[in-house]
Amino acid sequence: MKEYDKYLKLLKEKYPTKQSVYRELINLNAIMNLPKGTEHFMSDLHGEYDAFYHIINNCSGVIKEKVAMLYGDELTVFEQQELCTLIYYPREKLSILMEENKVTDEWYRNVLGQLIQIAKLLSSKYTRSKVRKAMPVDFAYVIDELIHAQKDEDDNRSVYHRQIMETILSLHNGDEFLIALTDLIKRLAVDHLHILGDIYDRGSHADKILDLLMEHHSVDIQWGNHDILWMGAFCGNPVCMALVVRNNIKYKTMSILENGYGISLRFLLQFAVKTYSDKNVDDAVYKAISVILFKLEGQLIKRHPEYRMERRLLLDKMDLDKGIVRIGDKEYFLNTTEFPTIDMNNPYELTMEEMFLMGRFRADFINSTVLERHINFLYDKGNIYKIHNGNLLFHGCVPLDEQGVFDGIVVDGKSYTGREYLDYCESMVRQARTGDSDAVDFMWFLWSNILSPVTGRCIKTFERTFLDKEKNADYNDAIKEDKNPYYIHYENERVCKMILREFNLYNENAHIINGHTPVRTKEGQHPVRANGRLIVIDGGFCEGYHDATGIAGYTLIYNSHGMKIKEHHPFMSINMAINSNRDIESESQVVYVEKQRVFVKDTDNGKQIAEEINDLMNLLKVYNT
Repeated sequence: MKEYDKYLKLLKEKYPTKQSVYRELINLNAIMNLPKGTEHFMSDLHGEYDAFYHIINNCSGVIKEKVAMLYGDELTVFEQQELCTLIYYPREKLSILMEENKVTDEWYRNVLGQLIQIAKLLSSKYTRSKVRKAMPVDFAYVIDELIHAQKDEDDNRSVYHRQIMETILSLHNGDEFLIALTDLIKRLAVDHLHILGDIYDRGSHADKILDLLMEHHSVDIQWGNHDILWMGAFCGNPVCMALVVRNNIKYKTMSILENGYGISLRFLLQFAVKTYSDKNVDDAVYKAISVILFKLEGQLIKRHPEYRMERRLLLDKMDLDKGIVRIGDKEYFLNTTEFPTIDMNNPYELTMEEMFLMGRFRADFINSTVLERHINFLYDKGNIYKIHNGNLLFHGCVPLDEQGVFDGIVVDGKSYTGREYLDYCESMVRQARTGDSDAVDFMWFLWSNILSPVTGRCIKTFERTFLDKEKNADYNDAIKEDKNPYYIHYENERVCKMILREFNLYNENAHIINGHTPVRTKEGQHPVRANGRLIVIDGGFCEGYHDATGIAGYTLIYNSHGMKIKEHHPFMSINMAINSNRDIESESQVVYVEKQRVFVKDTDNGKQIAEEINDLMNLLKVYNT
């Protein structure tokens, strides 16, 4: 009770009079009865910056829909496309239009008027205060006046607003005002953005994506296995470092390491060329870092028998004279027997040169200021899972056993399953940032284990690297990565309901939303499963997946009317978008329609506001007594 009295005392300092309490109660109750803001969900961006940047600018097609709604009968299709491109890329499009001598005072009057109407439409679900805070500071007063203009009997306000526009044009400030309006429109179109993991790897510009996300007004992230890998590398896990380097060599995206984060590959290149006989330098470098990786993995597995990953100790199972490796009870042909740095009497020990290389990488990873900024952002905005407005968000899975019962791990005699296991995993990720050695090692477990909630499969890196594809008849079986039973049982509505209940979600419109496994639409797969309880939003955003999925990513949109999923086609280029008004083509599928429109009072934010209202009512009682 003393704590609450202290809280009321602090509240009284903020609201020193009864009238100030009344004013805030009126404001909060008004907010509660506004429609909920629009949420967008995306996953598995994998470094595809250009496509992601465009989707952020076109707000997953929302801008195009609003332009068509307002001006479908007034503007031609070309004029609508031109207006949309101007909103997406205002500076670049303005420059082109000026070169074409299309930018006149009359053009400014028309376009600025159109932009004000679009901003007015999008602002209708927010309080005037929230809209004002979203406005670019330099033009906040002017925009506020124009988008809240009301006709009066003598048309005085209209004359006033026309004069504002004329003054802007006479001062040659039309460009900056136009850019400010387009920024506001994009800000209002999406109230909150959820990124369900895997920002890194495969594409070459994850660093640019993170810079873009850091500028976003409202975003959260559910860590994916590739994000965890980079976080582990920055926290000092040498296996994660080797994997990050190896992945970027594999995907030919070394520029993010060297140019983006200042992590030099020069010493690895020199070592590989000197040590391995491969004629192709890339092959030699890839082989060099792979051997180092498997040595480091072996050391970590031996340190942690509780991971139960002894089957991944394969270097000591090689017979180089026969050119084979024994995996389980089978023998497989190797595609090479050249392992000059492996001592078969102690195969997991690094040579002095390999230790030197890893020392260099460690210094580069932990001292990269750009990487530190990005990893800090991932820690600040990220979680293993998130419960938001009645939905459960995570990247990979909630581990299950073959019977569809929650599975997990045992640590120091304590068993962790279900939500408690995911909470344990998050606590270990956060401890890794402090340098705790067990937690740092655990980051690799999360990357590679079938019981990891961000991975959920048994990673077979060795098999994919060193087994001979031609000589092994059962090569495909050997490299097949077993998946957690979650990926079988999640098609079952009963299992999805069980998972939702584990996270205290009982509403009939509660959903599991996750990514990680690309939806192969070309093979008939659908993102909505388990009778609508599960939505998988990995649509193959990465270019390398387009052939497999048949599309180029999803955006799930949740607004006050319900949910729909946008299926995106491949993006051509930013230059084509600007010069030819080429937007990403997208199709919408309705997931479900709300029986009644959802208001702020029905959301998580509404629950917090309700608590504030209750506290203010108690403060009012204090004033009345």
